[in-house]
Amino acid sequence: MFLSAALNTLNKITLLQYRNYASATFDFKCPVSCITGSNGSGKTNLLDAIYYLCYTKSYFTAYQQNNVQTGLDGFRVSGSFCRVGKAEIISCKWKAGKKEIYNNDVEYEKLTDHIGLYSAVMIAPDDTELINGGSELRRKWVDSILGQVDKNYLERLMHYQRILLQRNAWLKNQFYNPSSNRTELEFYDAELSADGAYIHAQRKTFLTQFLPLLNDFYHRLSGGKEPLQVNYTSDLAIKPLKDWLAGNLQHDLRYQRTLRGIHKDDWDFNLNELQLKQFGSQGQKKSFLFALKLAQYTYLSNVLGHLPILLLDDIFEKLDQSRMEALLRIIRSEGFGQVILTDTHPERIKQAFGEGADVGFIYL
Repeated sequence: MFLSAALNTLNKITLLQYRNYASATFDFKCPVSCITGSNGSGKTNLLDAIYYLCYTKSYFTAYQQNNVQTGLDGFRVSGSFCRVGKAEIISCKWKAGKKEIYNNDVEYEKLTDHIGLYSAVMIAPDDTELINGGSELRRKWVDSILGQVDKNYLERLMHYQRILLQRNAWLKNQFYNPSSNRTELEFYDAELSADGAYIHAQRKTFLTQFLPLLNDFYHRLSGGKEPLQVNYTSDLAIKPLKDWLAGNLQHDLRYQRTLRGIHKDDWDFNLNELQLKQFGSQGQKKSFLFALKLAQYTYLSNVLGHLPILLLDDIFEKLDQSRMEALLRIIRSEGFGQVILTDTHPERIKQAFGEGADVGFIYL
């Protein structure tokens, strides 16, 4: 399942004014590290800071100010990594609306230059919304994966989103101030069509590579043999985007937004040919979610050539014994690298991993 992948590890992290941490430093000396403490002590915040170092953004909030300690105007997070055998210091600073990212004290010209160098896969309690929630969550999830492995995909997606905003602004202006000049619209449509075709093709290819991994992990976690399907639905599977944009213009003008395109794509998750969101049990959804994230981990490992950091936020509280044992067997196998998790009960983790396991504990 895994290709040969290098082991990238986080050895130390320092937080300054990040969420509930005024100033703190933590070392990670074992393959598995457990952050433990009472509720509200900052376990999830520390896990999120690790994610931030990898992706220059929080896993849990889109608003940078939410990451700043209350009453202050900025934060800094620094991490000491070992990447492909070499030591690197990654520093992320945000203050008064400006973000700066440094690699060994050298600032990146573009934040996107950092994406793909370090990777992490987070599994958190609210991730079931990936199954139960709306299509935007699934698009963001797929885009977060493909943006790491394909710089062109990330740049074209960002460009598509910018042009989409401009086209929607044109539609709104045209609705209130009609004009026969279509020069701007023709430019927007051509740009969206070119980017959309590339993004659609990459999403299709991704699913063909991802689905076997998902199937394997789901059956290993659940012990079941239910047939699993993921259906990728897209307007571009029916006809090119330029045809949609031209034929749908009157509808777009009426609603003042672009109604067709890859920004409406979705992925339907099914078991036994029934929609998981509507008909799946809680147990099936948990197994499917973990399978999605583990398949994500494997896919990134294979394509990027290094093992991501696996971040598990308070998940053992939510799992029954059989699923916990199945998950432990998987993450302790040869194809997984550094694991950092949170739990309120250190004894549960000691028991789960067994006597003699190389597990380190950070007590908050």
